[in-house]
Amino acid sequence: MIALQNIQKSFAGQKALNNLTLEIKAGEIYGLLGANGAGKSTTLNLLLGFLSPDSGTLTMGKNLKTEVGYIPENVNLYPYLSGIENLDYFCKLTGLKYSKIELTDFLSECGLAKEAHNKRTQSYSKGMRQKVGIAIAYAKKAKFYLLDEPASGLDPLASNELSELLKKLASNGATILMASHDIFRVREVCQRIGILKQGSLVKELRSEEVSANELEQLYLKYMQN
Repeated sequence: MIALQNIQKSFAGQKALNNLTLEIKAGEIYGLLGANGAGKSTTLNLLLGFLSPDSGTLTMGKNLKTEVGYIPENVNLYPYLSGIENLDYFCKLTGLKYSKIELTDFLSECGLAKEAHNKRTQSYSKGMRQKVGIAIAYAKKAKFYLLDEPASGLDPLASNELSELLKKLASNGATILMASHDIFRVREVCQRIGILKQGSLVKELRSEEVSANELEQLYLKYMQN
């Protein structure tokens, strides 16, 4: 379970998070919608341990190194290593050793074409780098997954493959928090959705309660008011 209780966080006197309370259960995919500057990345950075809250409490596992898979908006890879070499390297950093067949399977499951596995990532598109980043998180077989605009740079087919992968991880008991401003992707993959505005959670709902168009109208209503 991921739990944040009455979290306050400010930077230079400006509130980034204002009394944020949020709970995500094991096996659940939660979508955090919000505009740039709403506090989505701050929330993820607190959970990752990169920041500390000014007040409030948060709970998520015991070992961030082994229990958490993180997919950022912009994946940084070693350009002179191939996709499979990058995956192998980052797995070994967390103490995981896989065979070449297993590494290949991870990349393929995350949508990277086999002919790209052994090419240097300096030749990759943003979408291809994103798929390696997804594979790095997936290979950890983590209990928690934190995603910051994970579909950025992915084409519609790859975005759909990502959605199916997240649903598979959740069905195996993983707890997933996805921060995004992609209303339609969040509506498709998440069971619950929270709308974050200026650091405050202004609305929570189940995705089954609204259509994508209704969610868009609701989101715009909160952003404009």
